[in-house]
Amino acid sequence: MSKAMDQWAVVSKRATSDPASDTHEHARRRLRTVAWHLAPWLLPAALFALWSIGCARGWIAPQILPPPQQVFDTLHELAVSGDLVRNTLVSLQRVLVGFGVGTLAGVLIGAALGLSRTVEAYVLPAFNALVQIPVLGWLPFLLLLVGVGEPLKYLLIAHAALVPVTLSTMQGVRQTPATLDEVARVFGYNRWQRIAYVVLPAAVPTLATGVRLAFTKAWLALVVVELVASSEGLGYLIVYGRQLFQLDLVMASVVIVGAIGFAINRALDALEARLRRGQPSAFRE
Repeated sequence: MSKAMDQWAVVSKRATSDPASDTHEHARRRLRTVAWHLAPWLLPAALFALWSIGCARGWIAPQILPPPQQVFDTLHELAVSGDLVRNTLVSLQRVLVGFGVGTLAGVLIGAALGLSRTVEAYVLPAFNALVQIPVLGWLPFLLLLVGVGEPLKYLLIAHAALVPVTLSTMQGVRQTPATLDEVARVFGYNRWQRIAYVVLPAAVPTLATGVRLAFTKAWLALVVVELVASSEGLGYLIVYGRQLFQLDLVMASVVIVGAIGFAINRALDALEARLRRGQPSAFRE
């Protein structure tokens, strides 16, 4: 009897539902989704509009801030001449090599610090002291040690990525649920199996956050290093444009730096989301 009444209630609800109301609700949901995706672009669009209007009305001198059309023309000239591609590839190579080395070293050091109290006691105080030195603080010493070549850029970028990855890995390793470790012991896992199948998967969310922060630091370090000691790359284009008072070249280089950083950050977002989806439910937050 109860089952028949439930079925009758479902049928009655479907019969009395208003198709027009359902259509309006679906339209409102789509509108909210579109608004959610467009909201992050409102501030950049407003700044661009202010930039365009200010240049057109003469509020801003072209010697201080060139108009958008001039910047786009400079971008087109850089693309046609091949300078844009060449310098972008140089910068990408530097940041990827330095970021990769720093991330790998950070994972290894952070895992050692998180798994061993002995390593933590001996290494962590010195590590905390060394990481307080900013990237440019290492520049004079490394100039004497490795010169002004590519190893200098790789080391400084790797240092920028090393710190957040190390700290996030250490924190993620220590946040492994004790119950999961006990279950692994019950199943007879040895130490390395527990690390591979329990500790590292549990540390994925924290590690992913650290990797994203590490890339941001590495990208900033790349621009700083190329501003100081480089003869090619996007940072060099900024310095070159400033020296020649070609602010359109400076702005064009800044736009490219921001666009590439934004694109790679979005790629890291997608990778993090995929890792979280592939993570076992026991490890998810």
